[in-house]
Amino acid sequence: MTEQSPALDNLLTESRTFPPSEAFAAKANATADSYAEANEDREAFWARQAERLHWDTKWSQVLDWSDAPFAKWFVGGKLNVAYNCVDRHVEAGHGDQVAIHWVGEPGDTRDITYAELQREVSRAANGLISLGVTARDRVAIQLQMIPEAIIAMLACARIGAMHSVVFGGFSPSALRQRVDDAQAKIVITSDGQYRRGKAAPMKANVDEALAGAESVEKVLVVRRTGEDDVPWNNGRDLWWHELVEAQSDQHTPEAFDSEHPLYILYTSGTTGKPKGILHTSGGYLTQAAYTHHAVFDHKPGEDVYWCTADIGWVTGHSYIVYGPLANRVTQVVYEGTPNTPHEGRHWEIIQTYKVSLYYTAPTLIRTFMKWGADIPAKYDLSSLRVLGSVGEPINPEAWMWYREHIGGNRCPIVDTWWQTETGSIMISPLPGVTHTKPGSAQRPLPGISAKVVDDAGNEVGKGGGGYLVLDKPWPGMLRGIWGDDERYRETYWSRFSEQGYYFAGDGAKYDADGDVWLLGRVDDVMNVSGHRISTTEVESALVSHPTVAEAAVVGATDPTTGQGIVAFVILRGDVAEDQARGDAAIQELRNHVSKEIGPIAKPRQIMVVPELPKTRSGKIMRRLLRDVAENREIGDVTTLADSSVMDLISSGLKSGSDE
Repeated sequence: MTEQSPALDNLLTESRTFPPSEAFAAKANATADSYAEANEDREAFWARQAERLHWDTKWSQVLDWSDAPFAKWFVGGKLNVAYNCVDRHVEAGHGDQVAIHWVGEPGDTRDITYAELQREVSRAANGLISLGVTARDRVAIQLQMIPEAIIAMLACARIGAMHSVVFGGFSPSALRQRVDDAQAKIVITSDGQYRRGKAAPMKANVDEALAGAESVEKVLVVRRTGEDDVPWNNGRDLWWHELVEAQSDQHTPEAFDSEHPLYILYTSGTTGKPKGILHTSGGYLTQAAYTHHAVFDHKPGEDVYWCTADIGWVTGHSYIVYGPLANRVTQVVYEGTPNTPHEGRHWEIIQTYKVSLYYTAPTLIRTFMKWGADIPAKYDLSSLRVLGSVGEPINPEAWMWYREHIGGNRCPIVDTWWQTETGSIMISPLPGVTHTKPGSAQRPLPGISAKVVDDAGNEVGKGGGGYLVLDKPWPGMLRGIWGDDERYRETYWSRFSEQGYYFAGDGAKYDADGDVWLLGRVDDVMNVSGHRISTTEVESALVSHPTVAEAAVVGATDPTTGQGIVAFVILRGDVAEDQARGDAAIQELRNHVSKEIGPIAKPRQIMVVPELPKTRSGKIMRRLLRDVAENREIGDVTTLADSSVMDLISSGLKSGSDE
């Protein structure tokens, strides 16, 4: 990872910086002193963050790392996660504050106050108890973005049961894998979900998944679309509303150990079965709440926050449910897609609810760019004051568009790096403190220690590239892979076992200022004639060209160079419609990349496509594009937001020829 083409250093160097305004800095939650404070005594720093929560029993030791790589944080401390997210706000007199502004895809809405949320979570907790669910039992949840999804998660946390949320778009086989691995006792789903204006069934898929699943005792079904012909298994299936509404709205939460397991969330492995990432209670909630407070500059009772992720992903767990609610947030939760019923839907919601903190994915930002700046320009976005980015590295072009057209050239942008495994944000600018830089996540947060190292585990210097590692434990870290301690050690700790580093699987580099630039997964670093070239770098070069709306780059096996660079691009406007102009545009793009990075990075092939294959969380599925580039049979498409995209790509390709 250390050998870079010299020209690559030129691309990931950014001279534009944007200091915070004096007015913003004066009121910011974060201060520049917090870095030094955390460096001086990390454990004392995290103890202060933990004290922002309510503990029934205080801890006796901040960190026990004696059984590394298995951490224990706030040893001996006891708390209830749901109490911290709901009840304590009601008891403090904030019961009338709206916790959730929920917006359904068809346009129906619900506002849920903290007092109402407390009653709903208590009823759901009592409902689960009536079904025999006890602490440490597993409950699988496959729901779309409806309030019951959040209520179900909090109800599990309240009674000490572990939830395993499965993304609503996953296939029956993917759900079954997760149910079997966790040995889930209860499954919670809905009759159907709205997608792009139509009701799509969910219960039938769940039934298919659960055929013969011996661990599952009951299936709770939320009525959402009201379909008449919902398949039903008498004796196993129950309507959520019939069970929950019959329960008392009073429930006294029990305090659990800081290391009590909170949830399992499965993340796909490159090979083998999905990995069940295990998170526990005290350390995870401490870091999720602190990072939400500091990175988004959240002011309780003043801000309206919106994270556009799905709760099926870790971003939804940490930055829709646990971190924000622990901080007494008022937030928007939206069920639908960004272009239903029109392409201004997000901006309309921001205008209606006066959203001030907005957190979304770079792929969605690039989609908004493709749709055109004239769309957000129709709406009043003046309520916005912090913009966030999550999911993959954001290219400088998209960063600048986001700042100008969404943030009105005034909002700090927090480009956040973290993973399912880290539990919370690890590297990010701090609004009010950091002079932000387009395309760079910049530096680890206070209390977090990360380095870019070479193959031998030695930290590289400024301008150097390598592997991103975490060299000290952190409160929100995973506590293992469910049921497989050896796989945990092998997957995350074996690459740099001698040094004791956690290897994230991502490549990164330092720029001349020492700021961190993420290069994506190590798998996404191509080896072209011995030169290490990041897909992110080539994508950034392509998107910097005025004709390109979006780009995705993969390395394909090449008999001469080892790997060849293959790019998939969506062109702006009518360029793609005109065959002659399109062919000329492809050659121009190849030359543009050569000029921006160097001849070694010139794509072997550029394919013009109508869309890119994305998950519903907005991540581009590059492995599918690699299948196309290498003329292989297309792999599993069940996680795509729209599986027909791959048919479009396969049938409508135009490719630039080699020179």
